[in-house]
Amino acid sequence: MTSGIQFDPEAIRALAQILKDTDLSEIEVVEKDNRIRVARTIAAPMPMPAYAWPAGAAMGPPPGFAPPAGMPGVAPAAALPAAVAAVSDAVDLKHPGLIASPMVGVTYLAPEPGAAPFVAVGSKVAQGQTLLLIEAMKTFNQVRAPRAGTVARILVEPGMPVEYGEPLMIVE
Repeated sequence: MTSGIQFDPEAIRALAQILKDTDLSEIEVVEKDNRIRVARTIAAPMPMPAYAWPAGAAMGPPPGFAPPAGMPGVAPAAALPAAVAAVSDAVDLKHPGLIASPMVGVTYLAPEPGAAPFVAVGSKVAQGQTLLLIEAMKTFNQVRAPRAGTVARILVEPGMPVEYGEPLMIVE
């Protein structure tokens, strides 16, 4: 160091250990005119694979669920049923009754595992009625009907991951 400031290597190691122990990304200590900042890069989380529950099945962990070590809550990958993928691809994205996902997350059609779904095809809905839930960052967000109508199509299944703007259902 050209400034002549001496830093204690043990203090730097201790700060690095604090980062590791607390999962912080950086820490800074200031004493008088001396400042030590230790930072680390944290790996981005792995994307959560989907599990598609069979029609009418109760939601919950998929059969044989066992999260990888160090990755709680991640289900094994499962292919999206071809019928749902085909329906989603064939949707008119300009349909006036299209309900699109307001966020990235995982869909849930019922308030809890084993409960009746919020709506079904043919259900009459009122403006503001909850249609489904999208879980994002361990928070369940309600997707509400923007207007009254009848559920014409449900384009997602429980546990299906969705992107922002992805078609969820059509209310006519």
